[in-house]
Amino acid sequence: MRRLLATAAALLALAAGTARAEVGLVTLPAQGQEGPVTVFYPTAAPEQPVHRGPFTLSLAPDAPPARGNGRLVMISHGSGGNPWVHTDLARALVHAGFVVAAPEHHADNSRDPSDPGPDSWKLRPAEVSRAIDEVLRDPRFGAQLHPDDVGVYGMSAGGHTALVFAGGRWSPGLFARHCEAHIAEDFPACVGLITRLRGDWFDGLKEWIAVGVIRHRFGDDTAWQAHDDPRVKAVVAGVPFAADFDPTSLARPRVPLGLVTADGDRWLAPRLHSGAVLQACRPRCELVADIADGGHGALLSPPPPPAVLHGIAADLLDDPPGFDRARMAAVDQRIVAFFQRHLPP
Repeated sequence: MRRLLATAAALLALAAGTARAEVGLVTLPAQGQEGPVTVFYPTAAPEQPVHRGPFTLSLAPDAPPARGNGRLVMISHGSGGNPWVHTDLARALVHAGFVVAAPEHHADNSRDPSDPGPDSWKLRPAEVSRAIDEVLRDPRFGAQLHPDDVGVYGMSAGGHTALVFAGGRWSPGLFARHCEAHIAEDFPACVGLITRLRGDWFDGLKEWIAVGVIRHRFGDDTAWQAHDDPRVKAVVAGVPFAADFDPTSLARPRVPLGLVTADGDRWLAPRLHSGAVLQACRPRCELVADIADGGHGALLSPPPPPAVLHGIAADLLDDPPGFDRARMAAVDQRIVAFFQRHLPP
């Protein structure tokens, strides 16, 4: 009954014109080590071309907010990422009435990609919680948002962050043990963009060095990492790094949990990451979308221009041949529908 009422309320909101809102843009400034927080929101002001990094986006900068559905969704970007590669999803959420906020994760973003991996993963959940605080304190948004009904969406390393909000616990030691056991089949997940396997005699040496470095840095760190924010009531994890989680911690998610998977993911082997989460949490979680022929970068929308991606990054993030990117709009709508069901107005 609650789900039926939530669906009806969402349809009424659409009928009232929320879906026709333009998309406003505000950047809450960095504070100390905390990066800026990008906020997308409904507005009646007209959009205009806005240049951010390599993207030209249609947004309404610093426009006055219009009332939406009173719900906030946080976006946690992937390693070396930024809010702009999730603008299409943010737009779909804003058109449904949500305010959307994306913090820049410390030392793991497109401006400063210096420290990805477990060191960043330890920081990310608290960064999201502090970003929630910032948005709720802002007089433009705080008065219209319900403070105890927040959603979290994350992709890749951001998906790892999202799983923490769903009640998952992980450890750097589990990351190290995973890479020791699966270095050949999950090399990009363990090593990132530093190097790649080429099918020659150097591969064995690369694997040996990688395992040694990972074991040295993380093998002794077996302390469980967890984070609880009772304001978060629904979570969607897209192609998450997940091999370092305790599966039992995800067997009964703390909040409704949705997964988006991509069978053609060459960065995070699906069987060892998103597939392992589904195996652990079903039937208490939901497969929101399976992008059957999509790669790891399918959820980057808009995708980085070809001139930005090169080398290993291009190999891991470019769309597979024949992939129809127009289908991603339907995936965005399924994510929106998940949050509408579980964060009813």
